[in-house]
Amino acid sequence: MKMTLRWFYTADTIPLQYMKQVPGISGVVGALYDVPVGDVWEKEKIEPMIKKAKCAGLPVEVIESVNIHEEIKLGLPTREVYIDNYKQTIKNLAEYGVKVICYNFMPIFDWTRSSLAFPLEDGSTVLSYERDFIDGVTPDEMIKRMKDDSGSYQMPGWEAERLADIEQLFKQYETVTETDLFHHLVYFLESIMPTLKETGIKMAIHPDDPPWSVFGLPRILKNKQDIERLLEAVPEKENGVTFCTGSLGARQDNDLLDIAEYCLKQDRIPFVHIRNIIHTGEGNFHEVSHYDKSGSVDVVGLIKLLHQYQYDGYVRPDHGRMIWGEEARPGYGLYDRALGAMYMTGIWDSLEEGKTC
Repeated sequence: MKMTLRWFYTADTIPLQYMKQVPGISGVVGALYDVPVGDVWEKEKIEPMIKKAKCAGLPVEVIESVNIHEEIKLGLPTREVYIDNYKQTIKNLAEYGVKVICYNFMPIFDWTRSSLAFPLEDGSTVLSYERDFIDGVTPDEMIKRMKDDSGSYQMPGWEAERLADIEQLFKQYETVTETDLFHHLVYFLESIMPTLKETGIKMAIHPDDPPWSVFGLPRILKNKQDIERLLEAVPEKENGVTFCTGSLGARQDNDLLDIAEYCLKQDRIPFVHIRNIIHTGEGNFHEVSHYDKSGSVDVVGLIKLLHQYQYDGYVRPDHGRMIWGEEARPGYGLYDRALGAMYMTGIWDSLEEGKTC
């Protein structure tokens, strides 16, 4: 298990030196945030990012994310240009040692929350989702809320340029069914598969967050059935899953350990996001600390399962609380993510000790 932290490169307020000081961190998960979605990530931009992290002793072997252009998701004829650009980006990243690309196939919005600063009893704040609130607002109102809650920080997946034509995008998705979207995903993966095999890079799709329809948009990676369908449709090992406990765990009928074991048996989890949440009603949840007993996710059980399969992929603590007065991008302060990383590493180490007894 390779423990990592997400790093927002030039937009990150947390120095790499501080991340390096967290025991057991073997690298950072990086990305470029100044390249428009659909454009090629040129080597001239990739190299400084990789070098900066490497100089801090933190390799970048996972990218999160190389976002998918909406025309690929919509299945428009113009998608071929963007697929070709994606192939070139894969080749460029491979030259700098990247092994895994995390991405998603959610229309328009990468993820949705009703609040980025929900207060917990201990005085910390977290990300939360209230279904009635989301169902009662327009997409424009949701965008404004996210912008207001995030302050001066740019939240990944909510970049202004991506949402500039939101009204037109919603019109385009009116006729796109879940079946259509799934076929568009399969087409994309089959198109880039030769490039993946050539470079050795694995794609790791992130589940829908939350795993149900929002604003009437189609969702295709919500549960075990959806994951099975995708892995069977594109059976190559290069087609993998980012196993996100917070996303899949938002549905109370998802058996996380069963889904994880299904994927592990096939060696189809290149990347794991471990996030803990607590359910507060049907379709309502908020995030909590990574400590197993804080929420509804069986964090200990998942680490045990990963250890059972001698998992050697990448893991990161996903979304921490904002604690101890830290000011940072919501969900991505250093303090609680560091606590989470140490908690998970401690569980793994205890299992390693037990193995030798």
